[in-house]
Amino acid sequence: MELRQKKYQALRNCLEELGSVAVAFSGGVDSTFLLWVAHDVLGDRAVAVTASSCSFPERERREAAAFCAEHGITQVVCSSEELDIDGFRQNPPNRCYLCKRELFGKICAIARERGLNAVIEGSNVDDEGDYRPGMQAVRELGVISPLRQAGLTKNDIRLLSKELGLPTWDKQSFACLSSRFVYGETITEEKLRMVDQAEQLLLDLGFRQVRVRIHGTIARIELLPEEFPKLLAEDTSRLVYDRLKSYGFTYVTLDLRGYRTGSMNETLSAEEKA
Repeated sequence: MELRQKKYQALRNCLEELGSVAVAFSGGVDSTFLLWVAHDVLGDRAVAVTASSCSFPERERREAAAFCAEHGITQVVCSSEELDIDGFRQNPPNRCYLCKRELFGKICAIARERGLNAVIEGSNVDDEGDYRPGMQAVRELGVISPLRQAGLTKNDIRLLSKELGLPTWDKQSFACLSSRFVYGETITEEKLRMVDQAEQLLLDLGFRQVRVRIHGTIARIELLPEEFPKLLAEDTSRLVYDRLKSYGFTYVTLDLRGYRTGSMNETLSAEEKA
């Protein structure tokens, strides 16, 4: 048995041992794979829990609901409005901790109400290298990370998802819209909407992997470097510029380093990450 299949079997064994689970389900690559395997192993003893908030785009909510409906998976949607959390709007370096602590606290309560043994979430081995304060909340609340425990990488998950016929195997990576803000800049509903509209436009234009980072009213677009020429084509660049201006941005820029996860963390010192 090849290593990837051994990891996959280890994941299935872990889920079987848990017996029943609430799966934190966003509709992304990792959580979709985890939910599908959990449902395959546990059947109705695996329940999807999806958060509803202004930092979670409507397209992601629709896709998550459609996946559960298609596969006969019970889904619970819980309201998790991050902007109501004390201190969250100010966007401190531990913003993700504040959000995850509140969200996973609600999922744990749902699990208890339904008599489920555990709450599981979809971080993988590759997530261990970046600054992720939300993982502190995962540890504090006893949430389990089966993909990491099984040693699965992002590439493993994509390839296994493809083998299983999951539509998300090549889906673009996604993080909540609040991650588009530079630390210390106030997060508002209006600016979240600006970012959501801008990213949706780029996705509708066929760009594969996008981020629109917001600095005041400046948009910093991150794309895969091979897609730069497409954006810089005169008709496309003019359309993107005009649309983003209409959404409320003053200036529209392209980050020459291209797309990368956690680019806002590049401004943090080692002390701030501690």
